[in-house]
Amino acid sequence: MINEEVIKACQFLKKGGVILYPTDTIWGLGCDAENAAAVNRIFAIKKRPLQKSFIILLDEIEKLPQYIDPIPEIAWDLIEKATRPTTFIYNNVKNLPPKLIAADGTIAIRIVQDEFCKKLINLLGRPLVSTSANITRTPTPMSFKEISQEIIQKADYVVDPTSVIVKDAKPSTMIRFIDDYSFEVVRE
Repeated sequence: MINEEVIKACQFLKKGGVILYPTDTIWGLGCDAENAAAVNRIFAIKKRPLQKSFIILLDEIEKLPQYIDPIPEIAWDLIEKATRPTTFIYNNVKNLPPKLIAADGTIAIRIVQDEFCKKLINLLGRPLVSTSANITRTPTPMSFKEISQEIIQKADYVVDPTSVIVKDAKPSTMIRFIDDYSFEVVRE
């Protein structure tokens, strides 16, 4: 069933659609991170200020240099040693739509371990936007049942909630790189 859901979701992503899908942390709204029009739709659905950027997901660490250059030296070790889903905030962003880049010039990227997300990103061939499935300034839903009908109705495709289980059900840890060898924990 997971492969069928991956294929269906990817078809919508490739057409510039917005999907409601399970991530390695919580249910999220997503789109092709390289499709500026789809990114704009997520801003509109969430009623999110343009100054607040989104997280992007990659399926493997080897793809990181396509979007960050240079990568902080310490990043490689921290990514490899992370024991739970961890999002890293990088400087030196490239090859992504400007609206995905925060006002301070950074981008938040997580390398997923979740099988569904890995397969979806791999099939898409590009990074995936990931943002919580809620309207800005409302509580983050920790399960599919908590997602508002407004969000569900605005998604072009909703992954079958019975096909995939969200294992962590809480937002990821966030770490910001300061330079090649130092960082700060933004969210635990």
